[in-house]
Amino acid sequence: MEAVPADDELRRARILARAREDVLSGDRPAATPREIVSESWRRSLAARVDPERGDPPHVYSPSEIGGIRGRHPLAGVIPVLRETLVAIADEAMHMMIVTDAQGHILWREGQRDVLRRAEGVGLVEGTRWTEDSIGTNAMGTALAADRAVQIHSAEHLVRTYHSWTCAASPIHDPDSGEVIGAVDVTGPVRTFHPTTLALVVAAARLAESHLGAQLAVRNERLLARNLTHLIGLRDEPGALLTPTGRVLAANPPNWLPSRVELPDVGDRVALGDGGEGVLEQLAEGWLMRLHRTGSPPRPVLSLPFLGTTRAIACLDGGPVRLTLRHAEVLTLLALRRDGLTADELAAALHGDAGKAVTVRAEMHRLRVALGAGMLRTQPYRLRARVDADFVSVRAALAAGHVRDAARAYRGPLLPRSEAPGVREERELLAAALRRAVLDSRDVEAMWALAGTADGADDPELSQRLLRALPACDPRRPVLTARLTITAP
Repeated sequence: MEAVPADDELRRARILARAREDVLSGDRPAATPREIVSESWRRSLAARVDPERGDPPHVYSPSEIGGIRGRHPLAGVIPVLRETLVAIADEAMHMMIVTDAQGHILWREGQRDVLRRAEGVGLVEGTRWTEDSIGTNAMGTALAADRAVQIHSAEHLVRTYHSWTCAASPIHDPDSGEVIGAVDVTGPVRTFHPTTLALVVAAARLAESHLGAQLAVRNERLLARNLTHLIGLRDEPGALLTPTGRVLAANPPNWLPSRVELPDVGDRVALGDGGEGVLEQLAEGWLMRLHRTGSPPRPVLSLPFLGTTRAIACLDGGPVRLTLRHAEVLTLLALRRDGLTADELAAALHGDAGKAVTVRAEMHRLRVALGAGMLRTQPYRLRARVDADFVSVRAALAAGHVRDAARAYRGPLLPRSEAPGVREERELLAAALRRAVLDSRDVEAMWALAGTADGADDPELSQRLLRALPACDPRRPVLTARLTITAP
């Protein structure tokens, strides 16, 4: 295309308009459009977009936009984009637009007069700006080509938008790499600055960096909450996966690629000659263990023993009623996954008076309750994968996730137990959690602990919460009443 001085935008617009007319009439253009523009025109014309008139489809009503915004992954980075672009857009008589991956405008902010003028051509929330809807435009073309682009004046296929110039860049999900939306700066031809595209690209990269930081926090939390599940597989190959199948941790290391293709249905993942992966859904993500052909799946034993007076375990989802003694044994074995000898179990259950012969009898009865193959001997250890709430609280505290630990703590561990090993763990866990919560000064962690039997009778905890809560917080009366009752 003919070289044009950067400040002669109107002359450039006239050259583009002539090139567009030549292309639409079937003539060879005197000035060849940019390749990305030519390809976009071909896609738009193939979709039967009318070059002379156009109106973007209005897909979402104003009442729907708020909910769609709130659920969109870009909602958390709008403040970053606003801080980067809106002030500059205001000054330059432009506006910032953010779309989803399907080209729907979800946010627009900027200079009031430009926003009002944009309403006349459909540049409003809820409209769709894909190439097949409204022809070549920066938002739709950036999404179609997966690259940043500036569309100037008559590079827009539809004549309605020849008085506008826009620059847009796609924004990618840091986890999957897929496009999740686009950020755009749009304004009148006369006021557009040559550096706008570079600024938009920088804003998109900044948004992706912010999303990456949020993803890292979620991954760290998932790892801290669920690492015990992976450890519980012992020498069996397994991995912790994100909800999208990315491998966060694997044992042994590097036995899997960085990402696993999750199935649309079912819980099996083909792993080639090595067998298949069996998926178990966690609260946040997946645990995958290797299932070699011909080997039975490993059972899952859940031990929800915090704050309960009736010990009931779950084996592969089915309830198993336990005596208190059996619950104590399972607690001790869950805390020592490498196992305990009969003498060690006797001391932990009965103190110095414990006898190995008594333990062996109890272990026989427990083996009958759980089923054959669930307990191994020499030393005693569990064959199942164990999901124990008290172990999860321990792991969250060790990882520094105090709020998660407080929310998972429903009360003392087996409060009726007098077994020395269980009593020691109960007291240590309660003390460690209380200390961590008070030191954290996290209001939500303190409130979670205050909702347990331990926390309800803790005046210091209630006093600290009262000092931390705003005067209008509805939780204050509950705490005030507690302090009144417990006052001497």
